[in-house]
Amino acid sequence: MAIGKELSPILEEIENSLLEFAAYKPEFTKKGFRAAIFIFQSAVMDKMYELQTEQEMPNKDCELMAKNLGEELRNTIFRFTGIDTHELFTNG
Repeated sequence: MAIGKELSPILEEIENSLLEFAAYKPEFTKKGFRAAIFIFQSAVMDKMYELQTEQEMPNKDCELMAKNLGEELRNTIFRFTGIDTHELFTNG
């Protein structure tokens, strides 16, 4: 079984727990925040790969798309949190 299929029920449980407490600040630890980013990035990359395969995108374009995704995520996270993901994953 693929890891994404195996983890999906666990992720759905986490989602439901967060929805139950949506009115409260969850107080994620630094490691918890890093894990959430990595999970989100992995999910987006999975769907991006499906799109690239479906569109028969050349490898060079796939690599550029993945690089751009990483940069966009890093910039967005920094803009809204002040956290540099390069530092978070290097020094985390």
